[in-house]
Amino acid sequence: MATAARLCQERGVQLTPIRQQILALIWSDHKAVKAYDLLDRIKPLQSSAKPATVYRALDFLIEQGLIHRIESLNAFIGCTCPAHQHELLLLICKQCNEVEERSAPDVMRSLTAEIKHANFIAQNKAIEIHGVCNKCVQQNEKP
Repeated sequence: MATAARLCQERGVQLTPIRQQILALIWSDHKAVKAYDLLDRIKPLQSSAKPATVYRALDFLIEQGLIHRIESLNAFIGCTCPAHQHELLLLICKQCNEVEERSAPDVMRSLTAEIKHANFIAQNKAIEIHGVCNKCVQQNEKP
């Protein structure tokens, strides 16, 4: 949370209490979380919270690079490197919903070259790979 507060201060934007609470809820575990789940979890803290409240906070957090939107799940995850703009490689476990953010610069360079070669303008460079994480694989192998 200190990093988020520092980055917002450096950028001249406000990390309001509701934005802090939404960010803290997203970071409370490493699983993808949907906006309405966040609303349900924020209601005890902010009884006046509405869907628009949550979506405005999410838009701000995405804009500041503090969280990522997982398009295929319509869900959100905290960014592990919010100080730097970067392309995303997200490994999404279809059993436990844990999401791991990875860096794959060689893959991204190759992908960027292919996109440029196709004269295509990419608006969102994120690769989402769905599968089963090692923890779930090991749990499934236990008798």
